[in-house]
Amino acid sequence: MEILRTENLTKIYGSDNNKVVALDNVSFSVEKGEFVAIVGASGSGKSTLLHLLGGVDKPTSGTVYVDGKDIYKLNDDNLAIFRRREVGLIYQFYNLIPILNVIENITLPLDLDNKKVPTEDLNRLLKVLGMENRQNHLPNELSGGQQQRVSIGRALITRPTIVLADEPTGNLDSKSSDEVVALLKQANKEYKQTIIMITHNLDIASHADRIIKLEDGKIVEDK
Repeated sequence: MEILRTENLTKIYGSDNNKVVALDNVSFSVEKGEFVAIVGASGSGKSTLLHLLGGVDKPTSGTVYVDGKDIYKLNDDNLAIFRRREVGLIYQFYNLIPILNVIENITLPLDLDNKKVPTEDLNRLLKVLGMENRQNHLPNELSGGQQQRVSIGRALITRPTIVLADEPTGNLDSKSSDEVVALLKQANKEYKQTIIMITHNLDIASHADRIIKLEDGKIVEDK
């Protein structure tokens, strides 16, 4: 079942002599439950693509369909709701709220939506994350790898349509990187979670089901 599709997605910054084509007519689709890695050198367009898929930025032209909806036909309020409910975002630098503990950071998207997570579901997620003994700790009391686990938990708690991971291991040592990738794979298998991860690291990308390679804003390989 197709869960995401882009058609001729293009993003241009500037104009005339200052024009930069960050994405150039990119088209591809992702099936529900796929774990996709998007790779490319710095400046290849992979971060721009991730932002467009998540509704964080708007394309110059082209469309993004998520679960059959053209997300850029949504008004600003509905686009914000889409991002909160249907997209789980994992960043390189965690983006945790420093005054909130582990549980509060994980459940923040639900709190913003005035929803409560069933205790059983939260406890299971904490166990999957390996954070059941750290649930009352603040971010500054955690290692980088533990903070990234919390970030992953926050992305998964709403059971989003897609999880978008932006260089999730880029700020971690090799041991923590391996743990984070293993956790993403576990979420993909146990929760049937669709994950799209950007990375410049081919070893990290090799753990995905599929690798899409970008160069100069174009797809040059999809395997």
